[in-house]
This record gives sequence, C-alpha cells and structure tokens, in this order.
Amino acid sequence: MKNIPGILGSGHWNTLPECVILLLDTESRIPLSWSREAGKGKDGASKQRTSCRPGEEVFFMDAKTIMTGDDIRRSLARIAHEIIERNPVMANLILIGMKTRGVPLAHRLADNLRRFGDGAITVGALDISWYRDDIPLENRTASPARRLQPVINGTRIPANITGKTIVLVDDVLYTGRSTRAAMDALIDMGRPEAIQLAVLIDRGHRELPIRADYVGKNIPTARSEEIQVHVVEVDGRDEVVLYRRDSGGQPAGESAVNRAEIKIGAGPGGEA
Repeated sequence: MKNIPGILGSGHWNTLPECVILLLDTESRIPLSWSREAGKGKDGASKQRTSCRPGEEVFFMDAKTIMTGDDIRRSLARIAHEIIERNPVMANLILIGMKTRGVPLAHRLADNLRRFGDGAITVGALDISWYRDDIPLENRTASPARRLQPVINGTRIPANITGKTIVLVDDVLYTGRSTRAAMDALIDMGRPEAIQLAVLIDRGHRELPIRADYVGKNIPTARSEEIQVHVVEVDGRDEVVLYRRDSGGQPAGESAVNRAEIKIGAGPGGEA
C-alpha cells in the first residue's frame, strides 16, 4: 500500500493501492458546461480505484493548495467591506449565488455584511442550466414535446429583483460564459438597477468582455491547469487547489506539490 498525502484532502483515501487512477475532467471544446466553464470538476476530482494494466497511458498531475480555509475567510471578509463601500444603501442589495459553490459563498458574504453593516441581507440561489450557450438554438425553439431539457437544480430568488442591486457570487471566474448566462437569467426575472460580480478566484482566459467587481484572489493559470474550490458546505473542507499536468509525464517540483497518477481517455469521469 502507498500513502499519498494531501491531494485528496485530510481523511480522504489516505492509504491507496500502489497504482491509483484519478479520473479528472480536462478542458472541453464545448463553450460552457458546469465543470468546464470554471476549469474545475463538479464535485472535485472523481475517484476510482483500479489496477495498472500494461499499455495504459498514465501521466502525472501536480496538486498545490493555493488558498487555505483561513485565506478564504479573509478574502470573503475583505470582499464584504468592499461591497459595503460601494453600496452604502444595504437595503437595496441582494446577493445571488451561482450554483453550486457560489451559493454557500453568498451566504458567508451575507453573514459578513450583517456583522460589518446594518440589517439583514437577502440571499438567493441561481441555476443557469437553461441559459448555457452550449444548448443548441434549435433545442430552445423546438416544441416542448421534442425539447431536450437541461437538469435544473433549483433557482430560489426570495425577492423581486427589479430596481435592486444584485451581487452575483461565484467561486471561479474563467471564460465569463457562466456569468453571461447568469445575467441573462436575471434579466428574464426583472430589471435590476445594477448587477455586480463577486468571485473568490479569477483565473483569467476571458472569452467575453466580463470583469469581476470583487475578487478574492487573482491566479494566473494556463488553460491546461484546473482550479477546484472546496467549501465546507459542499465538500467538507475549505481550500482552493490548483492542478497542473506535466506534459513530459513527470511531476514538476515534486517537493512543492503532491503527486497522483492520472489516466485519461477511458472510463467514467471523463469529458462532460
């Protein structure tokens, strides 16, 4: 048995067989999907135990923790202060978290705003599935009987957004396509006075003219890299992890990062 610390988090798969295959989502050519737009997996790395077989293509993925729980807490506190400075009339403010991990982040920001400001803050949850730009136009205009329906996990906006200042909250800003979809969804619900964007991580590589108003941390990345935000409410821990694939098949900077063997191209957990 071989011990691989850290990459799967404390208490998760601490002792694994000698050959461990982690099936990680990699970048797709589809413009937008839940895991692709943010450059992260839906629920972190998909895990599967298997044996090494001759001829299988295996490469190494480096994992590096770039934000701890304390870092996330401090970033959200700073963002809350910036929101208060920009929006002195808190009664006009609604925080809307983009599912999935944007929702708990929005609630944490609302708690900070209550402590640092005055009064309660309305918090909602937004599912952008129907507004994604990888849904073909012909499907949107087809008759209901022939239309393929995306999986909707629930949008809950507890107040009328017309005339309000909306702060969209997401975990990672990447291409900007999720944010574009979220704004389309909001406009269908009403006419906000303003829409602002707060993200924990901005990793660059924008494909649309979208910029965050509040950023926890700017992290320049390569497109081959992947950022995964873990939050206690969803994943049981708070951290931000950067995964980097070494094109040469060897781990880069092994002393600074953890190693795990990654297999691509087969089995579950591949392209979404």
